[in-house]
Amino acid sequence: MSFITLQHINKSFEGQTVIHDMNLEINKGELVTFLGPSGCGKSTLLRTIAGLVTPEAGSISIDGRDVTNVSPKDRGVGMVFQSYALFPNMNVFDNVAFGLKMKKMKKEEIHEKVMTILELVGLTGKEQAYPHELSGGQQQRVALARSIVVEPKVLLLDEPLSALDAQIRKNLQQLLRSIQQRLGMTMILVTHDQEEAMVVSDRIILLNNGEVEQEGHPHDLYMNPKTEFTARFIGHYNVLSSNEIVALLDPPSVEAGKVYAIRPEAFRLNPGENTLAVRAVVKDINVLGSIVRYELQGDSVTFVADMLQQRMSGLSLQDEVTMYIEEQDVIPLS
Repeated sequence: MSFITLQHINKSFEGQTVIHDMNLEINKGELVTFLGPSGCGKSTLLRTIAGLVTPEAGSISIDGRDVTNVSPKDRGVGMVFQSYALFPNMNVFDNVAFGLKMKKMKKEEIHEKVMTILELVGLTGKEQAYPHELSGGQQQRVALARSIVVEPKVLLLDEPLSALDAQIRKNLQQLLRSIQQRLGMTMILVTHDQEEAMVVSDRIILLNNGEVEQEGHPHDLYMNPKTEFTARFIGHYNVLSSNEIVALLDPPSVEAGKVYAIRPEAFRLNPGENTLAVRAVVKDINVLGSIVRYELQGDSVTFVADMLQQRMSGLSLQDEVTMYIEEQDVIPLS
């Protein structure tokens, strides 16, 4: 039995449908990410689970209890926002302890719980510091600790890392995943960042115009996109018509009128058994760390190929190159 169940959830704002007949199940101890572009309904869906948004139709249950009409404070959920929302006049210890004090727990128990959770988020020694004395990453750790320490049934995270710089964000992604696995806590994360979703999630639910476009394990979603939207949003797929595929690869079997996707890293320099050859000219080169992204012009078709730098060293603009790809890497989309 699923831990969180959404059945036929509908929500509109000013006559515009934001969530359309949404049905979802989330298991206990699972970290699920709602992924999608701005305006797809992911934050509204998260806030609906939290009780901050009231659906016009449908039901929500958490741990076998119908919470559709239950107030946010009585749902057993915690929430972390993009803005840290810390109390500026309280130090780190008191910010984290706030929820426990509201529960009127004993002072000794509060101290033990707060110190344990501060160690978990890497803030031991910062108990007496005030929010203005902390970096953005440290403030977000405090916000995370404050939500976790009250032991919610579900922790909801609404783009909590989007305001942080790249390196701090990567560190906190790893920390978040580590905490989730260590505590076995059910978490739902909202993000528009595909890489972040891939790093932290047990399962990704890709949303498009208030509906589920595709869901699954990050690897499955990346390797097996079902629709053109998924292929364009997850990674940097080449999305080509059947005519473009024929012009580029001349494969033995392509369905007319269909759209196909090819991962940029599926192209390689050396032929293999049953590979298809692609002749092209290098039109653009972009270095992305250890990856080099090449924009190539084939026979009336432009496509992108990603290679490790060492495999393509010395290749320059306007060079002619022959690449190879397996037919199985040409993925038909619905």
